[in-house]
Amino acid sequence: MNQEPKRGHFAKEKGEVVLREHEFDGIQEYDQKLPNWWLFTFFGAVVWFVVYWALYYHTDTFKSAHQLVKEEIVAIQQAKAAELEKTLAALNDKVLVHEWAAKPEVVAAGEATYLQVCSACHAADLSATMVAGTVKVPLPGLPLNDGQWKFGGRPMDVFKMINEGSPADSTGNNGVKMQPKGGANLTSKQVAEVTAFLIAKLPEDFKDIPAE
Repeated sequence: MNQEPKRGHFAKEKGEVVLREHEFDGIQEYDQKLPNWWLFTFFGAVVWFVVYWALYYHTDTFKSAHQLVKEEIVAIQQAKAAELEKTLAALNDKVLVHEWAAKPEVVAAGEATYLQVCSACHAADLSATMVAGTVKVPLPGLPLNDGQWKFGGRPMDVFKMINEGSPADSTGNNGVKMQPKGGANLTSKQVAEVTAFLIAKLPEDFKDIPAE
């Protein structure tokens, strides 16, 4: 004969089964004492949460997400600055013309970057114009295929222009100044690749750069 379970609020002993006294809509609830390992884990987690909360929000023991992101941004900026310094140390007119611009894979990478970043102002064909029906509409940038380089036509001048944008004293083209593409937008390697693409596309403009 089955014995009715003991009624009460909570089970107090291991293996004890208690039918709790409350009942709702014919539904009753059993209770058994939880294993000690489970209780230790639960209460340990509660204590750890309180300790961690106090340390995180009221001490400098742990870094906040904002601090971690800020440090990561600083680290990226420092890495880019170091890369630019390293690239500039190895670059010169001769290297850009006879090494970078002589490699098809470098020129192709530069062209892809140019089309993505620069063509909106200078056009895909470097003419700084857009054809709308039978009308040529000028774009914000200066043409790059007219043999005129407003701020210097040496390869490193072109690199600097792309990297740093229009000089501070420039009035821009129709009031629009070229913004720096180096740093936040392009790495120094990408700037050098775009320069190499322009050199390869406009060989007559850079033919006077000696190989030796």
